[in-house]
Amino acid sequence: MIPLSPSSTAPSPSKVTVAIVCFIAAIGFAFDIYELLMLPLILRPALQELGGISPGTPEFEYWRGMLFFVPAMVGGIFGLFGGYLTDLWGRRRVLTYSILLYAFAALASGFVTSIGMLLFLRCLVFVGVCVEFVAAVAWVAELFPNVKHREAALGYTQAFSSVGGLLVTAANYLAIQYASSLPEIAGGHEAWRYTVVSGVIPAIPLIMIRPFLPESPQWAAKKAAGTLQRPSIAALFAPNLRRTTIITTLMFACSYGAAFGALQQVPSIVPGLPQVRSQTDGLPVPAAKKIEQETAATVNGYQEIGGLLGRFALAALAVVIVNRRWLLRLFQWPGLVIVPLVFFFPARDNLDLLKWGILLCGFFTVAQFSFWGNYLPRAFPLHLRGTGESFAANIGGRMIGTSFAAVTAWLTTMLPSGSTAIAAACVALFVYLAGSVLSFWLPEPLAEEA
Repeated sequence: MIPLSPSSTAPSPSKVTVAIVCFIAAIGFAFDIYELLMLPLILRPALQELGGISPGTPEFEYWRGMLFFVPAMVGGIFGLFGGYLTDLWGRRRVLTYSILLYAFAALASGFVTSIGMLLFLRCLVFVGVCVEFVAAVAWVAELFPNVKHREAALGYTQAFSSVGGLLVTAANYLAIQYASSLPEIAGGHEAWRYTVVSGVIPAIPLIMIRPFLPESPQWAAKKAAGTLQRPSIAALFAPNLRRTTIITTLMFACSYGAAFGALQQVPSIVPGLPQVRSQTDGLPVPAAKKIEQETAATVNGYQEIGGLLGRFALAALAVVIVNRRWLLRLFQWPGLVIVPLVFFFPARDNLDLLKWGILLCGFFTVAQFSFWGNYLPRAFPLHLRGTGESFAANIGGRMIGTSFAAVTAWLTTMLPSGSTAIAAACVALFVYLAGSVLSFWLPEPLAEEA
């Protein structure tokens, strides 16, 4: 790893500036997860309405895989380009446009009339989300020359990602409860449409605050001095960065693989549990769907609470634990045991135990996302920060990692039992084990960084 340039030449931002940037970054982090976690909640009712597709059929599994896989691929490709633009054009401009893109694509998603339209708009949402994460992490990191302040700011602003998970769960629950009282969308009152429309919310404060947002002081200082080197994807594979790039990309993929290949399958698993089936047997389809969605949203809320606790735990521990490998392993190694067991046992037949099990799964899995947000700015030099973060997060996390949702869907069709829970347990075991092994090659960042 090459030495990172010191930040002493950059002017120190005011407290008001820091507060504004952290506020917008926190909103961005909250709503990028809001958008990502929305799909598992609305997938089942959306496919039923738009395509008349019944859960459990091969066609349902096909579209479930497509809606998870294709947007992730598109988002990863364009997200990588967005990371390059973050280094080339600056953090503020790219962050702003990425949030606006995913907010208004989410708004339009509520009015779709076909699965193809929904798929296209989900691709746009993913592009915005993939770019926003990279720009926001670089932006916040470069406000704080002090290492501990930087670790704390990155940790606690990223904790709002799990707040976003709680918000989307609450939005979905409220939409289910009050859909019939809201204005018609596409000629009906389907709760999933109101849920996706709510994704426009982050655009509102951004439009008002945008004129007051500053550029990253470190990036702006180098740009003004003419010393900012041009970013390059090829530079990520130079001898001094190759190991960092490859290992962080693969490990980011493992973290996302656990989330999308296992945790995000829970809303599809819950309706098949004996306790839920006993409540819906013999009911009309609308009444049965409402119970299924309410129960899935409740279980998802437990997961998000666990994720929020995990992110705050990571934020606190990141300041006191210097060794990055051991910081990650505090969440990685327990998850290697707990997550597969939760999906293999309670996710198949015990709703009450699943709620508490999925809380633990969220704690150990979601905290790893905050780890990467803290680690990556220290792993790459300033002129490659956006590009390097984007490669690990988008190629590794969004493209490879998210595709494990499609692996789970495929594996479900291959298993004699057709159990999504067992498929998710197998995927969780694989990605957790792979990530734990790869951690032995994770480079420690330098003590002094830009």
